[in-house]
Amino acid sequence: MAASALRMLRQVSRSRAAVRLLCSHAHGCESAAGFPPLQSCSQEEAMMRDAVKKFSQERIAPLVSKMDENSAMDAEVISSLFEQGLMGIEIGTGYGGTGSTFFSSMLVIEELAKVDPSVAVLCDIQNTLINTLLADLGTEEQKERYLPRLANDTVGSFCLSEAESGSDAFSLKTKAEKQKDYYIINGSKMWISNAEHAGVFLVMANADTAAGYRGISCFIVDRETDGLHIGKKENKLGLRASSTCALNFDNVKVHEKNVLGKIGHGYKYAIGMLNGGRIGIAAQMLGLAQGCFDHTVTYTRQRVQFGKRIFDFQGMQHQIAHVATQLEAARLLTYNAARLKEAGRPFIKEACMAKYFTSEVATLTTSKCIEWMGGVGFTKDYPIEKYYRDCKIGTIYEGTTNIQLSTMAKLIDREFDS
Repeated sequence: MAASALRMLRQVSRSRAAVRLLCSHAHGCESAAGFPPLQSCSQEEAMMRDAVKKFSQERIAPLVSKMDENSAMDAEVISSLFEQGLMGIEIGTGYGGTGSTFFSSMLVIEELAKVDPSVAVLCDIQNTLINTLLADLGTEEQKERYLPRLANDTVGSFCLSEAESGSDAFSLKTKAEKQKDYYIINGSKMWISNAEHAGVFLVMANADTAAGYRGISCFIVDRETDGLHIGKKENKLGLRASSTCALNFDNVKVHEKNVLGKIGHGYKYAIGMLNGGRIGIAAQMLGLAQGCFDHTVTYTRQRVQFGKRIFDFQGMQHQIAHVATQLEAARLLTYNAARLKEAGRPFIKEACMAKYFTSEVATLTTSKCIEWMGGVGFTKDYPIEKYYRDCKIGTIYEGTTNIQLSTMAKLIDREFDS
Protein backbone atom coordinates (compact mmCIF):
# COMPACT_ATOMS: atom_id res chain seq x y z
CA MET A 1 0.00 0.00 0.00
CA ALA A 2 2.76 2.44 0.95
CA ALA A 3 4.82 1.64 -2.15
CA SER A 4 1.78 2.06 -4.36
CA ALA A 5 0.98 5.43 -2.80
CA LEU A 6 4.59 6.56 -3.25
CA ARG A 7 4.51 5.66 -6.95
CA MET A 8 1.25 7.58 -7.32
CA LEU A 9 2.72 10.64 -5.60
CA ARG A 10 5.75 10.52 -7.88
CA GLN A 11 3.47 10.32 -10.94
CA VAL A 12 1.43 13.26 -9.69
CA SER A 13 4.63 15.21 -9.01
CA ARG A 14 5.92 14.55 -12.54
CA SER A 15 2.54 15.52 -14.00
CA ARG A 16 2.47 18.75 -12.04
CA ALA A 17 6.03 19.58 -13.13
CA ALA A 18 5.05 18.99 -16.75
CA VAL A 19 1.97 21.19 -16.41
CA ARG A 20 4.01 23.93 -14.76
CA LEU A 21 6.54 23.79 -17.57
CA LEU A 22 3.81 23.95 -20.22
CA CYS A 23 2.14 26.81 -18.42
CA SER A 24 5.46 28.61 -18.19
CA HIS A 25 5.95 28.43 -21.94
CA ALA A 26 2.33 29.24 -22.71
CA HIS A 27 2.15 32.29 -20.51
CA GLY A 28 5.64 33.67 -20.81
CA CYS A 29 6.65 32.96 -17.20
CA GLU A 30 10.37 32.92 -16.57
CA SER A 31 10.17 30.27 -13.88
CA ALA A 32 8.46 26.90 -13.78
CA ALA A 33 8.47 26.91 -9.99
CA GLY A 34 4.70 27.40 -9.79
CA PHE A 35 1.54 27.77 -11.77
CA PRO A 36 1.11 31.16 -13.47
CA PRO A 37 -1.48 33.59 -12.12
CA LEU A 38 -4.90 33.17 -13.67
CA GLN A 39 -4.66 36.58 -15.32
CA SER A 40 -1.39 35.72 -17.05
CA CYS A 41 -1.50 36.13 -20.83
CA SER A 42 0.64 34.76 -23.59
CA GLN A 43 2.58 37.26 -25.67
CA GLU A 44 0.01 36.93 -28.46
CA GLU A 45 -2.90 37.50 -26.08
CA ALA A 46 -1.26 40.54 -24.49
CA MET A 47 -0.48 42.05 -27.88
CA MET A 48 -4.05 41.58 -29.06
CA ARG A 49 -5.46 43.08 -25.86
CA ASP A 50 -3.21 46.13 -26.12
CA ALA A 51 -3.96 46.61 -29.81
CA VAL A 52 -7.72 46.48 -29.20
CA LYS A 53 -7.41 48.93 -26.32
CA LYS A 54 -5.64 51.42 -28.59
CA PHE A 55 -8.09 50.81 -31.44
CA SER A 56 -11.10 51.29 -29.15
CA GLN A 57 -9.85 54.59 -27.82
CA GLU A 58 -8.90 55.97 -31.22
CA ARG A 59 -11.60 54.63 -33.55
CA ILE A 60 -14.65 53.89 -31.40
CA ALA A 61 -14.61 56.28 -28.42
CA PRO A 62 -15.22 59.45 -30.50
CA LEU A 63 -18.40 57.90 -31.96
CA VAL A 64 -19.98 56.32 -28.88
CA SER A 65 -22.25 59.17 -27.83
CA LYS A 66 -23.55 59.80 -31.35
CA MET A 67 -24.24 56.12 -31.99
CA ASP A 68 -26.13 55.83 -28.71
CA GLU A 69 -28.18 58.95 -29.38
CA ASN A 70 -29.03 57.86 -32.94
CA SER A 71 -29.56 54.19 -32.06
CA ALA A 72 -27.35 53.26 -34.97
CA MET A 73 -23.97 51.60 -35.38
CA ASP A 74 -21.61 53.70 -37.47
CA ALA A 75 -20.71 51.85 -40.68
CA GLU A 76 -17.09 52.87 -40.19
CA VAL A 77 -17.00 51.06 -36.84
CA ILE A 78 -18.25 47.83 -38.39
CA SER A 79 -15.80 48.00 -41.30
CA SER A 80 -12.92 48.79 -38.93
CA LEU A 81 -13.72 45.72 -36.81
CA PHE A 82 -13.25 43.60 -39.92
CA GLU A 83 -10.10 45.49 -40.89
CA GLN A 84 -8.59 44.77 -37.47
CA GLY A 85 -9.41 41.06 -37.74
CA LEU A 86 -11.76 41.21 -34.77
CA MET A 87 -14.74 39.56 -36.45
CA GLY A 88 -12.94 36.32 -37.22
CA ILE A 89 -10.70 35.85 -34.21
CA GLU A 90 -10.91 32.06 -34.05
CA ILE A 91 -11.45 31.46 -37.76
CA GLY A 92 -8.39 29.77 -39.24
CA THR A 93 -6.01 31.75 -41.39
CA GLY A 94 -6.81 29.42 -44.29
CA TYR A 95 -10.28 30.92 -44.34
CA GLY A 96 -9.07 34.48 -43.94
CA GLY A 97 -9.44 34.65 -40.15
CA THR A 98 -7.05 35.68 -37.39
CA GLY A 99 -6.46 32.09 -36.23
CA SER A 100 -6.35 32.99 -32.55
CA THR A 101 -8.01 31.53 -29.44
CA PHE A 102 -11.24 31.63 -27.45
CA PHE A 103 -9.47 33.39 -24.59
CA SER A 104 -8.24 36.05 -27.00
CA SER A 105 -11.85 36.57 -28.05
CA MET A 106 -12.78 37.20 -24.42
CA LEU A 107 -10.00 39.75 -24.04
CA VAL A 108 -11.18 41.54 -27.18
CA ILE A 109 -14.79 41.63 -25.98
CA GLU A 110 -13.70 42.93 -22.58
CA GLU A 111 -11.61 45.74 -24.09
CA LEU A 112 -14.32 46.79 -26.54
CA ALA A 113 -16.93 46.84 -23.75
CA LYS A 114 -14.79 49.23 -21.72
CA VAL A 115 -15.48 51.79 -24.45
CA ASP A 116 -18.84 50.71 -25.91
CA PRO A 117 -20.74 47.55 -24.93
CA SER A 118 -22.84 47.84 -28.12
CA VAL A 119 -19.74 47.25 -30.23
CA ALA A 120 -18.63 44.48 -27.88
CA VAL A 121 -21.86 42.52 -28.33
CA LEU A 122 -21.60 42.76 -32.13
CA CYS A 123 -18.13 41.23 -31.92
CA ASP A 124 -19.20 38.75 -29.24
CA ILE A 125 -22.07 37.21 -31.21
CA GLN A 126 -19.96 36.98 -34.37
CA ASN A 127 -17.12 35.14 -32.64
CA THR A 128 -18.72 33.01 -29.91
CA LEU A 129 -21.88 31.95 -31.77
CA ILE A 130 -21.84 32.41 -35.54
CA ASN A 131 -18.22 31.62 -36.40
CA THR A 132 -17.98 28.79 -33.88
CA LEU A 133 -21.12 27.06 -35.12
CA LEU A 134 -19.99 27.19 -38.74
CA ALA A 135 -16.42 26.16 -37.96
CA ASP A 136 -17.49 23.25 -35.75
CA LEU A 137 -20.49 21.97 -37.70
CA GLY A 138 -20.16 23.18 -41.27
CA THR A 139 -19.34 20.99 -44.24
CA GLU A 140 -16.20 21.95 -46.11
CA GLU A 141 -18.38 23.57 -48.78
CA GLN A 142 -20.19 25.64 -46.12
CA LYS A 143 -16.94 26.67 -44.48
CA GLU A 144 -15.38 27.74 -47.78
CA ARG A 145 -18.49 29.72 -48.66
CA TYR A 146 -19.17 31.48 -45.38
CA LEU A 147 -16.11 31.63 -43.12
CA PRO A 148 -14.06 33.96 -45.37
CA ARG A 149 -17.06 36.29 -45.60
CA LEU A 150 -17.62 36.26 -41.84
CA ALA A 151 -13.95 37.00 -41.23
CA ASN A 152 -13.72 39.84 -43.71
CA ASP A 153 -16.98 41.64 -44.48
CA THR A 154 -20.20 39.88 -43.42
CA VAL A 155 -21.99 40.20 -40.09
CA GLY A 156 -23.79 37.10 -38.83
CA SER A 157 -26.92 36.79 -36.69
CA PHE A 158 -28.14 33.97 -34.44
CA CYS A 159 -31.93 33.45 -34.57
CA LEU A 160 -33.43 31.47 -31.70
CA SER A 161 -35.81 33.58 -29.56
CA GLU A 162 -39.48 34.02 -30.41
CA ALA A 163 -42.43 35.88 -28.91
CA GLU A 164 -43.46 32.80 -26.91
CA SER A 165 -40.06 31.18 -26.44
CA GLY A 166 -37.57 33.19 -24.44
CA SER A 167 -36.12 31.31 -21.48
CA ASP A 168 -38.18 28.33 -22.70
CA ALA A 169 -36.27 28.48 -25.97
CA PHE A 170 -37.20 25.02 -27.20
CA SER A 171 -40.91 25.80 -27.39
CA LEU A 172 -40.21 27.70 -30.61
CA LYS A 173 -42.92 27.64 -33.31
CA THR A 174 -40.94 28.41 -36.47
CA LYS A 175 -41.26 25.41 -38.78
CA ALA A 176 -39.17 23.99 -41.61
CA GLU A 177 -41.10 21.69 -43.95
CA LYS A 178 -39.14 19.32 -46.20
CA GLN A 179 -40.00 19.37 -49.90
CA LYS A 180 -37.78 17.45 -52.30
CA ASP A 181 -34.22 18.75 -51.76
CA TYR A 182 -35.14 21.91 -49.87
CA TYR A 183 -37.01 23.19 -46.81
CA ILE A 184 -39.73 25.83 -46.56
CA ILE A 185 -39.39 27.93 -43.39
CA ASN A 186 -42.36 29.79 -41.91
CA GLY A 187 -42.54 31.65 -38.62
CA SER A 188 -41.06 34.63 -36.83
CA LYS A 189 -38.25 35.53 -34.46
CA MET A 190 -37.93 38.25 -31.85
CA TRP A 191 -35.04 40.09 -30.17
CA ILE A 192 -32.54 39.16 -32.87
CA SER A 193 -29.23 40.96 -32.32
CA ASN A 194 -27.18 42.19 -35.31
CA ALA A 195 -30.20 41.68 -37.59
CA GLU A 196 -30.03 45.10 -39.22
CA HIS A 197 -26.50 44.59 -40.52
CA ALA A 198 -26.37 40.81 -40.90
CA GLY A 199 -25.67 39.20 -44.25
CA VAL A 200 -26.22 35.65 -43.02
CA PHE A 201 -28.58 34.23 -40.39
CA LEU A 202 -28.35 30.96 -38.47
CA VAL A 203 -32.02 30.11 -37.95
CA MET A 204 -33.39 27.56 -35.52
CA ALA A 205 -36.59 25.98 -36.85
CA ASN A 206 -38.46 22.75 -36.17
CA ALA A 207 -38.22 20.27 -39.02
CA ASP A 208 -40.25 17.61 -37.17
CA THR A 209 -42.90 19.06 -34.85
CA ALA A 210 -44.06 15.56 -33.86
CA ALA A 211 -40.65 15.04 -32.24
CA GLY A 212 -40.98 18.20 -30.16
CA TYR A 213 -37.74 19.98 -29.42
CA ARG A 214 -35.84 17.04 -30.94
CA GLY A 215 -36.98 18.27 -34.34
CA ILE A 216 -35.22 21.62 -33.97
CA SER A 217 -32.60 22.12 -36.67
CA CYS A 218 -30.23 24.87 -37.75
CA PHE A 219 -30.44 26.46 -41.19
CA ILE A 220 -28.09 28.90 -42.91
CA VAL A 221 -30.20 31.64 -44.49
CA ASP A 222 -28.70 34.39 -46.63
CA ARG A 223 -30.07 37.90 -46.22
CA GLU A 224 -31.26 38.19 -49.82
CA THR A 225 -33.38 35.03 -49.64
CA ASP A 226 -36.95 35.63 -50.81
CA GLY A 227 -39.49 35.69 -47.99
CA LEU A 228 -37.06 36.82 -45.28
CA HIS A 229 -38.27 40.13 -43.85
CA ILE A 230 -36.37 42.14 -41.24
CA GLY A 231 -38.63 44.20 -38.96
CA LYS A 232 -38.01 47.54 -37.33
CA LYS A 233 -35.38 47.97 -34.66
CA GLU A 234 -36.46 47.86 -31.04
CA ASN A 235 -36.28 51.17 -29.17
CA LYS A 236 -34.22 49.98 -26.22
CA LEU A 237 -33.07 51.21 -22.82
CA GLY A 238 -29.44 50.32 -23.44
CA LEU A 239 -27.11 48.92 -26.10
CA ARG A 240 -28.90 51.33 -28.38
CA ALA A 241 -26.32 51.22 -31.17
CA SER A 242 -26.69 47.45 -31.36
CA SER A 243 -29.59 46.53 -33.64
CA THR A 244 -32.28 44.25 -32.23
CA CYS A 245 -35.05 43.36 -34.68
CA ALA A 246 -37.91 40.98 -35.35
CA LEU A 247 -37.61 38.61 -38.31
CA ASN A 248 -40.43 37.10 -40.35
CA PHE A 249 -40.10 34.01 -42.54
CA ASP A 250 -42.74 33.76 -45.24
CA ASN A 251 -42.21 30.58 -47.28
CA VAL A 252 -38.44 31.01 -47.15
CA LYS A 253 -36.87 28.36 -49.39
CA VAL A 254 -33.60 26.91 -48.08
CA HIS A 255 -31.72 24.16 -49.91
CA GLU A 256 -30.86 21.09 -47.86
CA LYS A 257 -27.17 21.84 -48.41
CA ASN A 258 -27.73 24.84 -46.10
CA VAL A 259 -28.67 22.66 -43.14
CA LEU A 260 -25.95 23.22 -40.54
CA GLY A 261 -25.03 19.99 -38.81
CA LYS A 262 -27.66 17.27 -38.52
CA ILE A 263 -31.43 17.58 -38.75
CA GLY A 264 -32.95 17.37 -35.27
CA HIS A 265 -29.72 18.33 -33.47
CA GLY A 266 -30.33 22.06 -33.39
CA TYR A 267 -31.30 22.07 -29.72
CA LYS A 268 -27.96 20.48 -28.84
CA TYR A 269 -26.07 23.04 -30.91
CA ALA A 270 -27.96 25.92 -29.33
CA ILE A 271 -27.24 24.69 -25.81
CA GLY A 272 -23.57 24.17 -26.58
CA MET A 273 -23.09 27.57 -28.16
CA LEU A 274 -25.00 29.43 -25.47
CA ASN A 275 -22.88 27.81 -22.78
CA GLY A 276 -19.77 29.30 -24.36
CA GLY A 277 -21.60 32.48 -25.28
CA ARG A 278 -22.32 33.16 -21.62
CA ILE A 279 -18.61 33.57 -21.02
CA GLY A 280 -18.68 36.18 -23.77
CA ILE A 281 -21.48 38.03 -21.98
CA ALA A 282 -19.46 37.81 -18.77
CA ALA A 283 -16.50 39.40 -20.57
CA GLN A 284 -18.81 42.10 -21.89
CA MET A 285 -20.24 42.90 -18.44
CA LEU A 286 -16.75 42.82 -16.93
CA GLY A 287 -15.41 45.27 -19.49
CA LEU A 288 -18.45 47.51 -19.12
CA ALA A 289 -18.06 47.66 -15.34
CA GLN A 290 -14.30 48.23 -15.54
CA GLY A 291 -14.70 51.01 -18.09
CA CYS A 292 -17.28 52.75 -15.92
CA PHE A 293 -15.10 52.33 -12.83
CA ASP A 294 -12.01 53.71 -14.60
CA HIS A 295 -13.85 56.84 -15.75
CA THR A 296 -15.31 57.46 -12.32
CA VAL A 297 -12.23 56.87 -10.16
CA THR A 298 -10.31 59.26 -12.40
CA TYR A 299 -13.00 61.87 -11.72
CA THR A 300 -12.91 61.31 -7.94
CA ARG A 301 -9.15 61.89 -7.98
CA GLN A 302 -9.62 65.24 -9.73
CA ARG A 303 -12.76 66.66 -8.11
CA VAL A 304 -12.04 68.70 -4.96
CA GLN A 305 -14.59 69.33 -2.19
CA PHE A 306 -13.96 70.76 1.28
CA GLY A 307 -10.35 71.30 0.32
CA LYS A 308 -9.45 67.75 -0.68
CA ARG A 309 -10.06 65.20 -3.42
CA ILE A 310 -13.29 63.24 -3.24
CA PHE A 311 -11.13 60.13 -3.41
CA ASP A 312 -9.44 61.07 -0.12
CA PHE A 313 -12.61 60.79 1.98
CA GLN A 314 -12.54 57.50 3.86
CA GLY A 315 -16.19 56.78 3.13
CA MET A 316 -15.44 57.04 -0.58
CA GLN A 317 -12.26 54.98 -0.34
CA HIS A 318 -14.08 52.11 1.32
CA GLN A 319 -16.77 52.05 -1.36
CA ILE A 320 -14.20 52.18 -4.16
CA ALA A 321 -12.18 49.38 -2.58
CA HIS A 322 -15.31 47.26 -2.22
CA VAL A 323 -16.27 47.65 -5.88
CA ALA A 324 -12.66 47.05 -7.00
CA THR A 325 -12.72 43.75 -5.10
CA GLN A 326 -15.96 42.73 -6.81
CA LEU A 327 -14.43 43.55 -10.19
CA GLU A 328 -11.36 41.46 -9.42
CA ALA A 329 -13.54 38.51 -8.40
CA ALA A 330 -15.62 38.91 -11.57
CA ARG A 331 -12.50 38.92 -13.73
CA LEU A 332 -11.15 35.76 -12.10
CA LEU A 333 -14.47 33.95 -12.59
CA THR A 334 -14.60 35.00 -16.23
CA TYR A 335 -11.01 34.14 -17.04
CA ASN A 336 -11.28 30.81 -15.25
CA ALA A 337 -14.37 29.82 -17.25
CA ALA A 338 -12.64 30.85 -20.47
CA ARG A 339 -9.48 28.90 -19.66
CA LEU A 340 -11.54 25.81 -18.76
CA LYS A 341 -13.40 25.92 -22.05
CA GLU A 342 -10.21 26.46 -24.00
CA ALA A 343 -8.61 23.49 -22.23
CA GLY A 344 -11.53 21.23 -23.15
CA ARG A 345 -12.57 20.75 -19.53
CA PRO A 346 -16.12 20.97 -18.09
CA PHE A 347 -17.05 24.63 -17.81
CA ILE A 348 -20.86 24.99 -17.83
CA LYS A 349 -21.24 25.70 -14.11
CA GLU A 350 -18.34 28.13 -14.17
CA ALA A 351 -19.75 29.88 -17.26
CA CYS A 352 -23.08 30.33 -15.51
CA MET A 353 -21.34 31.65 -12.39
CA ALA A 354 -19.30 34.10 -14.44
CA LYS A 355 -22.29 35.38 -16.38
CA TYR A 356 -24.45 35.70 -13.26
CA PHE A 357 -21.80 37.34 -11.10
CA THR A 358 -20.46 39.79 -13.67
CA SER A 359 -24.00 40.97 -14.42
CA GLU A 360 -24.54 41.63 -10.73
CA VAL A 361 -21.18 43.38 -10.41
CA ALA A 362 -21.90 45.54 -13.45
CA THR A 363 -25.19 46.60 -11.87
CA LEU A 364 -23.48 47.45 -8.58
CA THR A 365 -20.55 49.24 -10.20
CA THR A 366 -22.53 51.46 -12.56
CA SER A 367 -25.01 52.42 -9.85
CA LYS A 368 -22.25 53.34 -7.41
CA CYS A 369 -20.33 55.25 -10.07
CA ILE A 370 -23.29 57.52 -10.75
CA GLU A 371 -23.47 58.28 -7.02
CA TRP A 372 -19.74 58.97 -6.83
CA MET A 373 -19.94 61.31 -9.82
CA GLY A 374 -22.80 63.27 -8.26
CA GLY A 375 -25.00 65.39 -10.49
CA VAL A 376 -22.77 65.14 -13.56
CA GLY A 377 -23.05 61.35 -13.43
CA PHE A 378 -26.76 61.75 -14.10
CA THR A 379 -26.15 63.73 -17.29
CA LYS A 380 -25.15 62.67 -20.80
CA ASP A 381 -22.05 64.86 -20.61
CA TYR A 382 -20.28 61.82 -19.13
CA PRO A 383 -20.58 58.18 -20.24
CA ILE A 384 -21.53 56.87 -16.79
CA GLU A 385 -25.30 56.96 -17.30
CA LYS A 386 -24.84 55.02 -20.56
CA TYR A 387 -22.93 52.25 -18.80
CA TYR A 388 -25.77 52.18 -16.26
CA ARG A 389 -28.35 51.68 -19.02
CA ASP A 390 -26.24 49.22 -20.97
CA CYS A 391 -25.59 46.86 -18.07
CA LYS A 392 -29.20 45.84 -17.41
CA ILE A 393 -29.36 43.50 -20.40
CA GLY A 394 -26.66 41.36 -18.76
CA THR A 395 -29.21 39.86 -16.37
CA ILE A 396 -31.51 39.00 -19.28
CA TYR A 397 -29.98 37.83 -22.56
CA GLU A 398 -28.30 34.49 -23.23
CA GLY A 399 -30.05 33.18 -20.14
CA THR A 400 -31.61 35.25 -17.37
CA THR A 401 -30.13 35.39 -13.89
CA ASN A 402 -32.72 32.88 -12.66
CA ILE A 403 -31.83 30.49 -15.48
CA GLN A 404 -28.14 30.72 -14.51
CA LEU A 405 -28.95 30.02 -10.87
CA SER A 406 -31.18 27.06 -11.76
CA THR A 407 -28.51 25.56 -14.01
CA MET A 408 -25.84 25.98 -11.35
CA ALA A 409 -28.07 24.35 -8.74
CA LYS A 410 -28.71 21.32 -10.98
CA LEU A 411 -25.00 20.84 -11.56
CA ILE A 412 -24.21 21.24 -7.86
CA ASP A 413 -26.87 18.63 -7.07
CA ARG A 414 -25.21 16.19 -9.49
CA GLU A 415 -21.81 16.79 -7.94
CA PHE A 416 -23.13 15.67 -4.57
CA ASP A 417 -24.52 12.46 -6.12
CA SER A 418 -20.95 11.33 -6.68
